[in-house]
Amino acid sequence: MPSDKFNRALEKLAHMENRYRELEHLLVDPDVITDQTRYQKLTKEFSDLMAPVETFRKFSEHARQIVELKELIALGADDDFSELAKSELDDLTASQQGLEPRLIDLAFPKAEEKNKNLIIEIRAGTGGQEASLFAADLFRMYSKYAEQKGWRVEVMSSHESDTGGFKEIIFSVSGPGASKFLKWESGAHRVQRVPVTEAQGRIHTSAATVAVLYEPEEVDIQIDPRDLKIDVFRSSGPGGQSVNTTDSAIRITHLPTGIVVTCQDERSQLKNKNKAMRVLRARLQEKKEQENLDRESKDRKAKIGSGDRSEKIRTYNYPEHRVTDHRIGLTVYKLPAVMDGDLDDITQALLQAEEDILIDERD
Repeated sequence: MPSDKFNRALEKLAHMENRYRELEHLLVDPDVITDQTRYQKLTKEFSDLMAPVETFRKFSEHARQIVELKELIALGADDDFSELAKSELDDLTASQQGLEPRLIDLAFPKAEEKNKNLIIEIRAGTGGQEASLFAADLFRMYSKYAEQKGWRVEVMSSHESDTGGFKEIIFSVSGPGASKFLKWESGAHRVQRVPVTEAQGRIHTSAATVAVLYEPEEVDIQIDPRDLKIDVFRSSGPGGQSVNTTDSAIRITHLPTGIVVTCQDERSQLKNKNKAMRVLRARLQEKKEQENLDRESKDRKAKIGSGDRSEKIRTYNYPEHRVTDHRIGLTVYKLPAVMDGDLDDITQALLQAEEDILIDERD
């Protein structure tokens, strides 16, 4: 028998579907289209409702087909048809039951499942210049994936290497589903390939670390200005090359925690300061969440990955065109496509692993 929470989920999803239909009409209304502020707001709402409504419609269609099959079986058709109908009924019933926990999650999403903007930090690890080139490859991979999904990418801060890679790059990703699909990317990413500087053709192993932070709203993280030390200095490029003739670069130190954020990509001191504050709030939010993780979250992350930057989560093997996610034992032989932003096979597998864990916990 369905639980009260499941019945409430169906009721809420039915309201979502009604709103979805309403939005379909509003988004083709000329008066709405000319009001870009309202149009963008409604477009986001429509996009957010798409996954819950599609799943709810699939569940409803299964329910309708189940009723029809039961009626056909009750009519006492010939044996062959009856066996076929019963087999189809069993498949539909199993599929419908499998959708129930997903419907509850969609109707009552946990805080971390809601659409949040992300700040992603990529840092070159072991491997010298090759590691910095790999860091740049990862940034390109995520940028291409974001482009495919219609998300917005904004570089917050970057420090280039002499070879055109990144010692560090920090960027934000915003758009429906960004946090859902990218939240498990934190950790150490390892690459195995022949560096461009390798004369003898030997394969080297290098690494870069990725940290995925939720970007809080300004009202969510209150920062006392007295806790900040702000330094202003002149921006410089790789090798000390000057990229700015004014003191526009910003270094902010949060004195209570010792967290330091530097931004120098913008020519405007104010823009650099605003970006640095966004990164600082995200790091403070991450610190707060890490300190307040409850037992349930710890257990779940232990099964998929802790999100720790030192944890090796994925290997990109160029000679074999192989990408392996070590947390779930997934290997795909499509490395060029993955590096070009085709991450869906990996992200979907991680989401499925998380969903399986959620179902096990309910059972």
